[in-house]
Amino acid sequence: MPSSTIKLVTLAGLAMTLGSAPGASQTATLSAQESDPRVMGWMRGFPPPEDKIITQPDSVYFSFPKLRWSVCHMREFLPTEEISRGLGAPVGLEYPPPYEFGDERQAIDALTFVPIDGNKEMTWEDSLYANYTDGMLILHKGRVVYERYFGCLCPDGKHAAMSMTKSLTGLLAEILVVEGKLNEAALVADIIPEVEGSAFASATVRQVMDMTTGLRYSEDYADPNADIWTYSASASPFPKPEGYNGPDGYWEYLEQVRPEGKHGEAFHYKTINADMLGWIVSRISGQAVSDLVSERLWRPMGAEQDAYMTVDGKGVPFVGGGLSAGLRDLGRIGLLMLNEGVINGKRLFPAEVVRKIRAGGDPAKFGTNYPALVGGSYTSMWWVYPGDDGVIAARGVHGQTIYVDHSAEMVLVRFASFPKAQNPLIDPTSLPAFRAVAAYLKSK
Repeated sequence: MPSSTIKLVTLAGLAMTLGSAPGASQTATLSAQESDPRVMGWMRGFPPPEDKIITQPDSVYFSFPKLRWSVCHMREFLPTEEISRGLGAPVGLEYPPPYEFGDERQAIDALTFVPIDGNKEMTWEDSLYANYTDGMLILHKGRVVYERYFGCLCPDGKHAAMSMTKSLTGLLAEILVVEGKLNEAALVADIIPEVEGSAFASATVRQVMDMTTGLRYSEDYADPNADIWTYSASASPFPKPEGYNGPDGYWEYLEQVRPEGKHGEAFHYKTINADMLGWIVSRISGQAVSDLVSERLWRPMGAEQDAYMTVDGKGVPFVGGGLSAGLRDLGRIGLLMLNEGVINGKRLFPAEVVRKIRAGGDPAKFGTNYPALVGGSYTSMWWVYPGDDGVIAARGVHGQTIYVDHSAEMVLVRFASFPKAQNPLIDPTSLPAFRAVAAYLKSK
């Protein structure tokens, strides 16, 4: 892969989805403890040693193990737009007394489970290191029962949320649908006439929300001719190289997407659907997605930190994966989903929003690309897990998740920096670990 191509991906903030960045194969065997940014010594000193500097664009800052530092420092590499929490005081989360909180942590750390297709027990605490966890927050019945930080993250820090960003975009769209402001049956071109000549034109808003569009778009990083490279070049927020004549920005790229297959036939996870949905949300609401997140979620839910999104060269937020936020604030998003739009005794959006998401998409269209989730579905850019526990989740590469288990009244938020970008590699450990905690909490 040409180095110039790698730089374009890095500049666009899309290297976060790269599963085999240069150098990963040589160092991916480093454990979570060995690759801890504090142990590696990244960016320490005034100035840091030359071989410990992580910069943009001279280093591939999302290659492992550098990514373990970079996930907490996205704003230092890319231009961003703030998601303001406003000027009011934050509304604190509820915690048990310190002695009880400590006992709960010990009990949860000692829980055991057997990974999918495994035959050896693993403890909850071991799973945190196995999955390169940077932050873990668990709430039960509205109270924090577990909270730990590792690596680059601390309580007042922010971490890249990756594709969990999509779920916030999908939540905003579903709110607009339920409030009657957005027609989910409308054709995309009726709202965004600029894409009249693209494959998106004949898709419905719902097909975009559920990623059942028929689009020619490949994210095969091993293929130098894959669409991801054109997309990455267009999304770069920095000056285009001499001779560049491709699309400029996320939205221009969407205008030239070609069809492949039929809309509505099957679920195909493609980030450009999130970009299209963000454009729709902005056109309908008259606001940038970052501003709408602030107005509808961050300010009224009592967030304790501002968040931010990376942007392209025209200031368009990367609504498919550009969010960075604090762990506890994503816990608040989880509580909103658990409590059907209510937090701190205040309703932020209609209960029907969450009920529609929990109802899920069509499992027959979901396919088998996510072995641990077969039988589940995807709707409004939320993952609906198979089974009777009522689990919905936001997911992002390298191990990010907001996991909402309605049967256990549990919200779990994890930030991580797993060496590779394929979540199916850690689902066999993560999902039974989450179920073990849910079972423990339900027994109390």
